[in-house]
This record gives sequence, C-alpha cells and structure tokens, in this order.
Amino acid sequence: MGRLFGTDGVRGLANRDLTAELALDLSVAAAHVLGTSGAFEGHRPRAVVGRDPRASGEFLQAAVVAGLASAGVDVTVLGVLPTPGVAHLTDRLDVDLGVMLSASHNAMPDNGIKFFARGGHKLDDAVEDQIENRLGEPWDRPTGADVGRVVTDTGQGRDTYVDHLVSTIDVSLEGLRIAVDCANGAASEVGPAALRQAGADVVVINASPDGRNINEQCGSTHPEQLQAAVVAAGADFGVAFDGDADRCLAVDHTGALVDGDQIMGVLAVAMSEAGTLNAQTLVATVMSNLGLRIAMAEQGITLHETGVGDRYVLEAMRAQGFALGGEQSGHLIISEHATTGDGVLTALQLAARVAATGRSLAELAGIVTRLPQVLVNVAGVDKSRSASDPELLAAVATAETTLGTTGRVLLRPSGTEPLVRVMVEAATAEIAEEIAADLAAVVRERLAL
Repeated sequence: MGRLFGTDGVRGLANRDLTAELALDLSVAAAHVLGTSGAFEGHRPRAVVGRDPRASGEFLQAAVVAGLASAGVDVTVLGVLPTPGVAHLTDRLDVDLGVMLSASHNAMPDNGIKFFARGGHKLDDAVEDQIENRLGEPWDRPTGADVGRVVTDTGQGRDTYVDHLVSTIDVSLEGLRIAVDCANGAASEVGPAALRQAGADVVVINASPDGRNINEQCGSTHPEQLQAAVVAAGADFGVAFDGDADRCLAVDHTGALVDGDQIMGVLAVAMSEAGTLNAQTLVATVMSNLGLRIAMAEQGITLHETGVGDRYVLEAMRAQGFALGGEQSGHLIISEHATTGDGVLTALQLAARVAATGRSLAELAGIVTRLPQVLVNVAGVDKSRSASDPELLAAVATAETTLGTTGRVLLRPSGTEPLVRVMVEAATAEIAEEIAADLAAVVRERLAL
C-alpha cells in the first residue's frame, strides 16, 4: 500500500476512498500527533475547518469536526471558503490547526482533506507520516469538560479574509470591468466580493454552487465560457478560479487565454519595479514554458526551477526567501500575502497592475511569448530506466543540440502511473511535434517492459 498522503493532502473518490470513518480517524490522529509533540502545551487547542461546496463535503466536514472535538480540540466551522482563506484564518486567528475539505480542480465525485499547521503552512511530510502511522491507535482521550466545543462562524471569517485580500493592493480598480468565473466553487462569494470591494465592475458567471456542479465545464480547467463572457460583456479582462480557488487563469479583452506563466511574468516585472521581488528571482517548475525563462532573462530576472508541484515551489520559496512562485496551471504563491496559492489574491494583484499602468492585460502579458509545446505520454514502459538508458539519453542530447537555444526537451517519469512524459518546446509546432514523436518512439523501444 502506498503513502496515504499525496503532494496535496489525502484525496480520492468520496465515500469510497475518502470515507467519513477515514476523515474522523485522520482528524483524531492529527490532534493526537500535534498534542504529543507539544503543539498544544499550555493552552486549550483550537482549529478551524472549511470546505468547498461539494455535496460530500457536508458529511466529511461533520466527521472531521467530530474527530477533532472528540480529541479535545475546540473547533470553529468556517463553512464554504477557499483553501487559501482557511490557511489565512489559521494564521490570523492564531489557531493550532486548519483543515480544508476539497479536491481542488478535480471533478465533483472526488474530495480531499488538507491540514495546515499553526501559521497557515502545510504540514511537513514527517508530520503527515506520523498521522498516518497513528490512524486507529488507542490513546487516552479527554472526557467531561475536556472534550472540544464546536461553534459555527456566521461570516466574520469570510469578511476578515476579503478585507485581507483587498488590503494587499494600493490602487483602486474603479473603471475596470472584470469577468469572473467562480467554477461554482469555494470562491463563488468571496471572489466577486473582493474585486467589487476593490472598486471593479464585476460580471460573474458560474457562481451558483449546488453541491454537484463544481468545476463542471467551467473555471480554470475549462475557460471557454469565460472567454466568451469577456467578449460579450466588453470586459477589460477576465479571471477563472478552480474549485477551491487556489488557482487563477486569465483572459484578455480579445478572449485570448493568459496562462500561469504569463501571469507570473506580469507580476514578477511589477514586483521587480517595486523592489519587492527578493533576489530578483521567480520560482517556477520545470514544466513552465521556455518563453517565460527567455522573457525573465530579458527583464533581468532569474528563474529558479523546481520539480513539478506547488509543494516544491513553496519549499524553495521558504528555504531561500523568494517572494513569488507558481505553476503554469495558475497556482501562484505571493509570500508577502499568503502561505499557499491564492487565486483571488492573484486576480487582485493582476487587476492592480492593469489599473496602475493603464495598459491592457494583452499588452502586459505580451512580454511572455509562449513557445509551441508538445507533450506525449508514453505508457506501458519501465519508467525507472528513463534516466539511465544510454541510447535514450543520447537521443535526448541529439534533440537538444538540434533545438539549441530555441527550444528544450524534458523527459519525466510520471509519479503516479507507469508512463514517461516527453515534453518538447520549439520555435514551431511542427518541429516540436517531430522531435517529440521521434523521442517517444525511442522511449517505447528502449524502455519496453
């Protein structure tokens, strides 16, 4: 059996992989681990619990709250709130633990549990392993007055989070019309509210969650509706969140998509000009387009690359004090204002840049010219030999020589499936497709099972 915790908490099909029993046991184990580590010493432990609008979140939230309270933790139930909102309130309210129930951009049947430590940071791998190891472990639970108490937040947490978001910009958004696709998710209230409070004229779509329609052909994974809405409404630009609003993609006034790489480029330049881009460095994963690296070099900004996953971006940022990082998917981390990716924060920062410069998003995003990118997944191969087979490595080296400075090759074994991903970027789509196909053929031949 593999590790229960993935790179972003525990996630799976709700009521089959992720059951009420597992949610309760995880919460009890988390309280037990933190308690024995001394995290609760000298005070009565407190936690906040939030969720996205999935139907399964209702019973999973009840299970998590029951588990924490049974372990002697006082719980404030935040209700529907973005993941970064729960992280922010974990820090702002100075509680010992934050819990978010969401499967982010996944389809509605899935759900997940994510824990935040004091300060709003994700738990370390070692702590997650301790929680997993103590599932179902008997221990001396509190009784009587020592059991946890439960209260329901009536909106103060949401308002505190929105006020925080708006406080991060120092320019009014008055005069900007912004279309917002809320993915029928956790930002359906706070996303439009924050932009309106900042002065924008907001056109909202997909902000009517019913427990079943989260991420359904909408939001950051399906921006087509937003692209049409921006043009139809004559908006200056649009933003799309995912189910738990830790991601944000954008659409310019022509309906063209502005991806996470381009958003990172826009914000990196803005922060560089303001003197807030620590070490003149932007953190991105190896999957970010080569066009971002080229654009940043032209702006005198260093691109620090990490492995794929926001967890690794955040690790590099915290270890070296970098201020901005993210992924092509639109998961951006702005460390001055958040401990995790925050889609609504990203939208506000992007809007503030448009307002402050008086330039269109299309013009601002134009600094990053995305090179054609081709990704081929080669299944049914021995991925463990992808970094050691001499003929495959020679083929990659030949391709890299052919591309020179106008492209690149990335050969990466999947972390969850028996396949190897072949990614090629080149000056033209035709060149990228040809080289990717040739390398994929070598992978099939050399790594055949």
